[in-house]
Amino acid sequence: MRFVIVTGMSGAGKRTALKMLEDAGYFCVDNLPIPLMEKFTQLAIESVPGGIEKVALGIDIRSAWEIGHLKKVLEGMTIMNVAYEILFLEAEDEVLVKRYKETRRSHPLSGRDIRIESAITKEREKLQFLKETADYIIDTSHLLTRELKNELDKIFVNNQEFKSLIISILSFGFKYGIPGESDLVFDVRFLPNPYYKEEMRELSGNDTAVRDYVMGFEAAQEFLQKLKGMMMFLIPNYILEGKNQLVISIGCTGGKHRSVTLANELFKALQDAGDFGVRIEHRDIHKDSIVKK
Repeated sequence: MRFVIVTGMSGAGKRTALKMLEDAGYFCVDNLPIPLMEKFTQLAIESVPGGIEKVALGIDIRSAWEIGHLKKVLEGMTIMNVAYEILFLEAEDEVLVKRYKETRRSHPLSGRDIRIESAITKEREKLQFLKETADYIIDTSHLLTRELKNELDKIFVNNQEFKSLIISILSFGFKYGIPGESDLVFDVRFLPNPYYKEEMRELSGNDTAVRDYVMGFEAAQEFLQKLKGMMMFLIPNYILEGKNQLVISIGCTGGKHRSVTLANELFKALQDAGDFGVRIEHRDIHKDSIVKK
């Protein structure tokens, strides 16, 4: 039997993850009182063979008054030789606050006298021991729903090796502002701008003509090689430090030509380069055309 404990920060997507696991054939139970976990585990074991083969159990801060007892329960499961995996869903504080404001829901630990930011800090402290012992940590701050599903399918359906670090490569235009979520920012405005070529103005870095024009310059080739070398040095060290989300932003003036081209090239270079996942997003690629209308 595969036994998965799904936990993490409130607002990071635990319910969504449980729904995805349910669709993948897992028997899912959310917010089970912690004192009932041992009995539930015994019942699940007794149902095998021919019964429950995959279980996902949701545990979160809603059981705040029982969370300290969870350590003893997990120790008991180990003594019973019950193999379990812990999936911890994480997100940045700013993202969590935004999600709560958008949904107009209250944080489980917030109240009239407790601001949501303070509730999030308190929750992190209470769940830290789970994060430290988690088998999988997924930061959903910048993941689309389909991307979260892909990550869960890799781990819990296809049994692929888990890649703890997810790298987001983000192209952007400086005139629209530097992305606030950036960990590393690179400026490629030193390269000739295809915007001033009439035949390429309405195209983007996703088009072959623009890509060939930008990468046809020796400076672009040299920049890409140095950037790849830097990433190959930094990424293993980020992984060693336990970082699970890295946002690499590449900017040009409008975020349509040069930055898109270099972001695509870096994405291709990193896609199968190591023990990490890679995604790409072009934030401002269509904004110029919208502004002109």
